[in-house]
Amino acid sequence: MVKQLFPIKHVMGYLLSLILTFIALSVAYYDLSYATGMGILSITAIIQASVQLFLFMHVGESSDKHAVYINIIYAIFVALIIVFGTLFTMIWGHAGH
Repeated sequence: MVKQLFPIKHVMGYLLSLILTFIALSVAYYDLSYATGMGILSITAIIQASVQLFLFMHVGESSDKHAVYINIIYAIFVALIIVFGTLFTMIWGHAGH
């Protein structure tokens, strides 16, 4: 494989990230319904996370792909536990006060 002198993948990833950010930001400026806004935000967030993982963090380039994907699944699990644990505590944790 020939070494590229200009990192075209990184520039394209950066431009794609900017476009996705502006799409997500436009949800706040336009009067969209809740379902439409959340749908657009969810889709752009998933695409943005994929761009970051594959283009900038080089997830697909590792020789040990199994360990990388296990780490990603673990990170998602920890994030979900933190978010839902916080919601659980904030909603039901102080009901007796």
